[in-house]
Amino acid sequence: MTSQAPLQFEGIHNFRDYGGYRADGGSVRRGLLYRSGQHVAATDADLAVLSRLDIRTVIDLRGITEREMNPCRRHDGWQGEVIAHEGETTSSPPHMDIGPDVTTAQYARDRMLAVYTRMPDNPAMHAMFGRYLQALADREGASLVHCFAGKDRTGIAATLLLHILGVSEEDQLEEFLLTNKSPTLHVLRAQSVPGMEARLGRKMDDESVRALLEVHEDYLARFHETATEIAGSLDAWLASKVGVGDDLRDRLRAKFIA
Repeated sequence: MTSQAPLQFEGIHNFRDYGGYRADGGSVRRGLLYRSGQHVAATDADLAVLSRLDIRTVIDLRGITEREMNPCRRHDGWQGEVIAHEGETTSSPPHMDIGPDVTTAQYARDRMLAVYTRMPDNPAMHAMFGRYLQALADREGASLVHCFAGKDRTGIAATLLLHILGVSEEDQLEEFLLTNKSPTLHVLRAQSVPGMEARLGRKMDDESVRALLEVHEDYLARFHETATEIAGSLDAWLASKVGVGDDLRDRLRAKFIA
């Protein structure tokens, strides 16, 4: 992966360019593909940084309830398009639906594994992954894909594109796990932990919090395993559930590999 100075944000978690990896016939272009958590707490300084990135398309993987509760800020003059689902994209996001039985870090990890088990069989996510990939192929300028935390739905979206572009599984995993090195975990904690603790009626231990707010190799492995169980392979799942045919693959590769 080619090096690039990280962008610094105050109120946006897990923002990064997920280009730069070696791909089929070259490398994934930089400066076109961004990912992050939601922008509800973006500061004016954050918006000034975003205004310089030429982001013309935002793919918001959150469901309608998440969007209504956490409206994202955009910089003055932004005239791009936001692509979002009209309904809910997940039936049980950990930051919104946590119960009193989440008592241990292992239970929290199991709950996250359940998220990655449901996602490959979720029609709303099939639709949004398809709209995300089509938008990347069709629209000019840079794009941003995000959800609430910018790690699970967003992590899978980024992984799917890198897979289509021919990035190695090792590099796909490296990109996925970069979430755990984000210097803005405190932003996500502030947005999610108080609500989870209110529903629990008690403080959460740090190990449980990290299991819910970070990502792990077995989370991504569970997604792959489930997609393969459904369709026979990840590529077959992409074709049958997300609508990724040869034409879309070719257009994505032509646009994002240099």
